[in-house]
Amino acid sequence: MDLSRRAYRGQRWAARGALAAAVLAVFVPLAYGGAVGVLVLVAGFAGLPVTTAAVWWALTLRGPVRWAAAGLAVAVPAAVVTLYAVTLAWALPLSVALWALAVWSGRYALRGTGGDRVRVRERRTAPPKRPFLLMNPRSGGGKVTRFELREKAERLGARVVLLDAQERQDVTALARAAVAEGADLLGVAGGDGTQALVAAVAAEHGLPFLVISAGTRNHFAMDLGLDRDDPAACLDALTDGVELRVDLGFAAGHPFVNNASFGAYAAIVQHPSYRDDKLGTSLELLPDLLTHQQGPRLTVRAGGTTLTDPQAVLVSNNPYRTGDPFGFGRRERLDSGALGVLGLRVDSAAAAAALLLAPEPESLTVLTAREVVVEADRPEIEVGIDGEARVLPTPVRCRIAPRALRVRVPRHRPGVQPPRPPLDWRRLRKLATTVGRTALPRRLERPPRPG
Repeated sequence: MDLSRRAYRGQRWAARGALAAAVLAVFVPLAYGGAVGVLVLVAGFAGLPVTTAAVWWALTLRGPVRWAAAGLAVAVPAAVVTLYAVTLAWALPLSVALWALAVWSGRYALRGTGGDRVRVRERRTAPPKRPFLLMNPRSGGGKVTRFELREKAERLGARVVLLDAQERQDVTALARAAVAEGADLLGVAGGDGTQALVAAVAAEHGLPFLVISAGTRNHFAMDLGLDRDDPAACLDALTDGVELRVDLGFAAGHPFVNNASFGAYAAIVQHPSYRDDKLGTSLELLPDLLTHQQGPRLTVRAGGTTLTDPQAVLVSNNPYRTGDPFGFGRRERLDSGALGVLGLRVDSAAAAAALLLAPEPESLTVLTAREVVVEADRPEIEVGIDGEARVLPTPVRCRIAPRALRVRVPRHRPGVQPPRPPLDWRRLRKLATTVGRTALPRRLERPPRPG
């Protein structure tokens, strides 16, 4: 008990240190530069909306005005950085270091105070006897060959089928055939789109699923804590593994382990010229897509919320982190039983600037729901499902199957980190200003003595 009390006192002092470091991070450049320092900080904050507005103009306009806006989007931050470096000298790196200290101390202080994420429960299960693995030799720039994944898997007793680089194959049919032949585990070395298709078959038959991080980005593997730099390590799950129960998303019956995207991005990736010229195609299509001159006009219904005319919508299998810049794009959980929804509607340069300045910008919608329905003003719309381009009839109904997928992973995974709470400055202030017994969590308070 005394140890717990001492630990909590340490957290309280860490909160005080975090707040002090944050104040000093602002005070140091002001003290060093005086009135000039104030003007420099104001110029830096003013540069944010100007840069964001310039990016918006560069994406929505054409011709010389576009290139002028692009130049402005580069010149403003470069000028601000130069101004900071010349005017503030050593005060600038010291301020950055103080901010880093404030973030580290704040995270330490908030450990165990009710903000930790919930870890997925692991279950020990017997190793599979007849594992079946599909491997895409082209995925991830040839990781299957480079890491000798086939050879290692076969040494561990797995049956491996390499996908033909010259022929488009039905991976769902291959997985179903393997189940019919007695496979007791299905796995994929490939991208997230292929992972999702085979995962759905595994979930349908109640079989464990093995993720091998041989894709390009491997978002699903990252959130499972797998080693994305060494896909061969994922095969350790065949002999020394544990099982996780995670959710699986569906968009009009098509499974996804990460997300389904609608709107501008989904339309761009399906354009015939996108594969050969990604940047040129995006710059050509974005002005009309972002200003609603082309593309579908979407209406999204999620729970009791309706989004009208968003330019982009992302429906994810469990919500992504949005409030923490250090963990943006990752999912805290894969078993919450809820879809995450990110909707973006930006109609002007001012609205684009508000995305950075406003605490809760109206242009960005962030919510969760068990079901999401995407409607449009046309019978079919483009959808990106785990990076795979599809055209689906409207309305597109997205749903989540809670804990439908048994994922087998190695017992030791380098990506599994201790839970980190969100950096909540209000909670830090409360923790820092409490004293004595009032600061102690209820779970640490001594029970009253009887009698």
